[in-house]
Amino acid sequence: MKKTILTFGLISGIISSVLMFGTFRFLSNLNHGQTALVIGYANIVLAFLLVYFGIRSYRDNLAGGVITFGRGFAIGISITLISCVFYVVAWEIVYFNFMHGSMDTYFARLIQQAQSSPGTPEAIQAKVAAIRHSQQLYENPFVNALYTFIEPFPVDVVITLISAAILRKKPRAAALPVTA
Repeated sequence: MKKTILTFGLISGIISSVLMFGTFRFLSNLNHGQTALVIGYANIVLAFLLVYFGIRSYRDNLAGGVITFGRGFAIGISITLISCVFYVVAWEIVYFNFMHGSMDTYFARLIQQAQSSPGTPEAIQAKVAAIRHSQQLYENPFVNALYTFIEPFPVDVVITLISAAILRKKPRAAALPVTA
């Protein structure tokens, strides 16, 4: 089981890292728009399809064609965690070496939206302060890593749940001997 998890986790992680390194220049030019979100999440889903194949490989090659939902979920979430670590490390490298400060435009847009939203001046001021605080936190590599981890993880949990549900297979009941 460990070999399956490591193999598919590493492949998924490498795919997510390669996709991130291959698209970060293009996505940064899209200024955090809708197209960047669609492409970014499509990359996440593409890389995490390996969860499905990992669970299926375990079921077919190591478990004799039988797997419970719980075992499938455990394998899938383990693959997901390995791949998410790769995703986070790749983003940390990209952000702090090639795109540092690129989130400034994103936070500036959030501040502009908060300032133009209805509400009391105190409420708007509080929103702006919270956004600026988040911007400061984002510059801390550990907080940045946590923010980055929670980006793909919910999508991957859904993929894991769906894969474990689709691939679960109970053992066939042995045929009872016919008595006369």
